[in-house]
Amino acid sequence: MPRNKDIKKVLVIGSGPIIIGQAAEFDYAGTQACRSLKEEGLEVVLLNSNPATIMTDKDIADRVYIEPLTVEVVEQLILKEKPDSVLPTLGGQAGLNLAMELDEKGFLKEHNVRLIGTTAQTIKKAEDRQEFKDTMEKIGEPVAASKVVTTVEDGLAFTNTIGYPVVLRPAYTLGGSGGGIAHNEYELREILENGLRLSRVGEVLVERCIAGWKEIEYEVMRDSAGNCITVCNMENIDPVGVHTGDSIVVAPSQTLGDKEYQMLRTSALNIITELGITGGCNVQYALKPDSFEYCVIEVNPRVSRSSALASKATGYPIAKVAAKIALGYTLDEIPNAITGKTYASFEPMLDYCVVKIPRLPFDKFITAKRTLTTQMKATGEVMSICHNFEGALMKAIRSLEQHVDCLMSYDFSELSGHSVTPPELADYPLICMEPGTVTRQYLDDFFLPYHLTISPDIELATTDLITPMAVNNLGVGFVPRPFAESALKEGKVFEIELTESIPEREICVISRTDTPISLAGNAFLHLFSECPQKE
Repeated sequence: MPRNKDIKKVLVIGSGPIIIGQAAEFDYAGTQACRSLKEEGLEVVLLNSNPATIMTDKDIADRVYIEPLTVEVVEQLILKEKPDSVLPTLGGQAGLNLAMELDEKGFLKEHNVRLIGTTAQTIKKAEDRQEFKDTMEKIGEPVAASKVVTTVEDGLAFTNTIGYPVVLRPAYTLGGSGGGIAHNEYELREILENGLRLSRVGEVLVERCIAGWKEIEYEVMRDSAGNCITVCNMENIDPVGVHTGDSIVVAPSQTLGDKEYQMLRTSALNIITELGITGGCNVQYALKPDSFEYCVIEVNPRVSRSSALASKATGYPIAKVAAKIALGYTLDEIPNAITGKTYASFEPMLDYCVVKIPRLPFDKFITAKRTLTTQMKATGEVMSICHNFEGALMKAIRSLEQHVDCLMSYDFSELSGHSVTPPELADYPLICMEPGTVTRQYLDDFFLPYHLTISPDIELATTDLITPMAVNNLGVGFVPRPFAESALKEGKVFEIELTESIPEREICVISRTDTPISLAGNAFLHLFSECPQKE
């Protein structure tokens, strides 16, 4: 389908000030989209209240307005610039909320301005909690037992029928703002009052708590012709109950079987089709660990924080493609900028692993409540890429700039034998894979630690993460960095060798004296990059 020739001048709404859950990711997406629109010869007008962004540079858009993101300002700007279209899906929740308010007032229709990228009805179906629930039930997609309430008394009455704990999710908010998990009436009243105040429409979804299930995300693209692809699927190492922005995330998923993967992929494509979304969409699922039961948590009908992660992880320019789709192009008409040969209708295939770890700000905000729930608290994140999960995890840990080289650099002795619940994860964000006997509740066995006796003289606590395949693919192994540094000081040189005489999940490190020491651990063998090859 060729580009819609009626679109000549587009107003792009930015994401506004940098806040938790809405930061540089949307600047990244908005910049991509503005450039994509200008490639098509369109006149681009940008509105953003934050001058400390790349998208507000004079070269990104034809006209840049640094003004408050309010309905009044947008109305004045439309009257002055007279755009024929508004693109709200790249400004996070702020852009969607402004678009909905303008549409509800009838201002856009009155001045012949259309919403592109998505429609007001689509936004309402995805963001309005009751509409979303009704839509999911219509197409047979499972959702947790829930009810939309507008008063604290209604919330208390419904909770008394389903029991505590319950999850509270306000409508039209970002990063779980105003939401949380209530375990008793006091917490319910406190969270519900705050959620009703922060919701644009004064609605909060009270939902049966399914904390402990796996949380899986799918990033999906759809065009106006109905073509759909999944760009990427991601697995939250932390279970449902911890906001995805505060969770360690790995792409692609590590613990899903093909049946589970295809089941959720089919569901995501059905959801984006029913909602009628054109462009990018993020679908979040809760998957019961010991069965194929799942629930749809929510859908973001816009470029999200996860979209930026998926885009960088796969090389698929989600925001750029979403902007092209908003102009009327279909996926099979948009060239892939990376390959130069294929088109955007081809799903990316990952032969590597990406890990994202959040950067929690409790070292700066020492009086903040140090619990992780459905309301996001991370102020940043790091992303790493490697051929396997182990390597990507170690790169990400070092990128956190917390003066640690590997998981063995942490001191968990005080927690020996202790079981850490999700609310405590803020204090121990990497405890799921730390050496020792500490475990985190609800985690998949793939991510749980165990003890391994290495030799009669050496015992090292390690994780069940090391596989011979990692060594075969990379030609390197993993050893604890403290041990490696000690060995280097003593003048020892180690080389990697796999032997059939050791268990499958161990790596054999051979010294020059050919004294075998069976090791498994947590740090890249970058220290040995200058070692001579074994003859």
